[in-house]
Amino acid sequence: MAAVRMTQTQLVRHLAQKCELNNKTVRELLDELSKIALQETKKNGVFVLPGIGRLVKRNRKARMGRNPATGEAIKIPAKTVVGFRVAKVAKDAIAPGGKKK
Repeated sequence: MAAVRMTQTQLVRHLAQKCELNNKTVRELLDELSKIALQETKKNGVFVLPGIGRLVKRNRKARMGRNPATGEAIKIPAKTVVGFRVAKVAKDAIAPGGKKK
């Protein structure tokens, strides 16, 4: 059975109720947070959301790879990618104890 995720509407309603705000205000706040996160990551290479994690812009170098179908060597060009690093607090809250050996 697949997990059911919280929708944006459910998130807005939950935050509005918890913070005693209206849905429109909360939606505007989330939209602005998204804009700031994207702008700061693009400009500075990182955006931290305390207790959750950080968006990180990374530059990947050009490298040689292989076409899995033919085995032919191909050149993979350099590119910029975005990653997300989960904060230790979030990791510990979601999956306490970490890796089991």
